[in-house]
Amino acid sequence: MTRVQPVRIGVLGTHSTGKTTLFKRIEMELRAQGVTVARTGRLAKRAAAAGLPKMQHHTSQSTEWIITQGIADEIGAVAQGAEVVLIDRAAHDAIAYFHAALEYRGEVASRLERERLLALASTQLPKYDLLFATVLDESVPVDTSHDYDARYRQLVDQHAHRLLANDDILHQRVTSDPDSQAHAIEQALQLCLKETAA
Repeated sequence: MTRVQPVRIGVLGTHSTGKTTLFKRIEMELRAQGVTVARTGRLAKRAAAAGLPKMQHHTSQSTEWIITQGIADEIGAVAQGAEVVLIDRAAHDAIAYFHAALEYRGEVASRLERERLLALASTQLPKYDLLFATVLDESVPVDTSHDYDARYRQLVDQHAHRLLANDDILHQRVTSDPDSQAHAIEQALQLCLKETAA
């Protein structure tokens, strides 16, 4: 029996930890096997283009925009009829960036606001067949063309993994180690090929 909904794989983690590269490799392998793939992403750049604050300047408004735009992108990708949808920056990623921005600035959002955004992000969790969380490795050089704040980058990493642990969200940690990367790719391929087999 053919699967009605596509396989959905999400990834989250702090910037420059290999999320997009991991998904490009998974996409390439799947396409080589004849699987149709749609990939979402570039949410932070699009938010900035819309005039919303980013990185350590994130607000509840920019966080909500990123989550809802990500949900809309997923719906659009599913509507395209792809067998696999790769979600570059799963919804909880925006929550981690927001919490890190608050801590970085020494601010606290209201409990109601935090719970509202978390509830919005949590609507996506049941849709993910597999969720990857990249792990910060500070020994890996970052792209110097971007102005990254090292402390903020660490805070995002901490908040992402804390969110996953606190909410008992099933996920696979992916480090910069080549074996960890290869294992993640193999895990994604096995799942996708099994689920998309006619």
